[in-house]
Amino acid sequence: MLRRAQCLLRLHGNGGHSLVSRFRNYATDEGNPKQNPNPNPRAQKPGTKNLPALRNPFAAAQDRTKNSYLTMVEIFQERDVHRRNHVEFIYAALKNMADFGVERDLEVYKALINVMPKGKFIPTNMFQAEFMHYPKQQQCIIDLLEQMEDCGVMPDHEMEAMLLNVFGRQGHPLRKYWRMMYWMPKFKNLSPWPLPDPVPDDTLEMAKLALERMCTVDLRSKITVFETSELKDAIDDTWIVSGMSPEQEKLLREHSRQKALYIEGPFHIWLRNRRINYFTLRADADSEFLSELDERQLDEDDVSHIEVPFFGRAPPRRHNQLGKLRSVHQQDDGTIMAICATGTSTKDSLLSWIRLLEANGNPSIGEVPVLFRFTSEVPAKAEEIEGGASVPATSDNSSQDEHISSRQK
Repeated sequence: MLRRAQCLLRLHGNGGHSLVSRFRNYATDEGNPKQNPNPNPRAQKPGTKNLPALRNPFAAAQDRTKNSYLTMVEIFQERDVHRRNHVEFIYAALKNMADFGVERDLEVYKALINVMPKGKFIPTNMFQAEFMHYPKQQQCIIDLLEQMEDCGVMPDHEMEAMLLNVFGRQGHPLRKYWRMMYWMPKFKNLSPWPLPDPVPDDTLEMAKLALERMCTVDLRSKITVFETSELKDAIDDTWIVSGMSPEQEKLLREHSRQKALYIEGPFHIWLRNRRINYFTLRADADSEFLSELDERQLDEDDVSHIEVPFFGRAPPRRHNQLGKLRSVHQQDDGTIMAICATGTSTKDSLLSWIRLLEANGNPSIGEVPVLFRFTSEVPAKAEEIEGGASVPATSDNSSQDEHISSRQK
């Protein structure tokens, strides 16, 4: 007992202070900084987060193809059993889809959904189901489905099984999938002008599809493809797609030789993600003809006063059936004589269009003055057309006119 007391006094008197100070120095790393070469960042800067550094493999890829894209997804799946940072990986993959040209590929979206772990995110009670169990992961797949909807990619039944294995029947992504499968098949075949999927890359074929769509207002319209090489004085060597109906040819023959015709444009029409420029050959509205029309004439497109011939009521009587009728090409703001799309959208190609119309069954156009009216949001675009450069179609805010005579052609 006495020997134990002597040891305690010796420890307290000689080495006690040095041991306590040594422990304090080890805890605070103040005595000897070389003993802790890798200090903890949280101890030095409280409030900062030590997040793992993530590398985006899609941004550094050299071969940007579908095979390389799917290969990187497979490497991520096999790298770690727990698949850490899978949400960040899916968001990075969605962001770089357009660079690899796979934003409209259903197989790629399935591969990204397959990255999610199976069975872990399935809710087990109604509270987890309604309060969005694992919200970060569910919102990630909802954003993936949203991108599919924006790109027009319709899911299939295999994707439903994949979502069922990941989030269960009560998961929010599966609800989003069901809504997509209800509405997207309805809108897929709703357009009366179906387009091939994918749309062709050839601009000439796209121009034919665009003019065929616009000319359906008159079923007798005919689409003709001209080559400017048929003319001797043509500067631009390009193609011209022209649309004209027999009714428009008749209106052109009956048009007054003293009134000018206008070539207006460029306007644009969208065929999915492709934009096509087109021009119109227009004349001013015939006010005398429009004033002679009976105001009581029924409009076939007016649905504000529909009379149903039921319950003993007589069917509605059509007024002025023997009078003059307005053509579908005769609008209140003018009469459309023809439309066209050219490969260069320049002034010379439009002048060649007028010459080709004159040489192909419309000799009266050579006796009528023609005005070029180019429209653009920026006046410099109209100047580029005047100089012969090719420009994209824009809306009409400013215009430039130039009078030429067909007799000088």
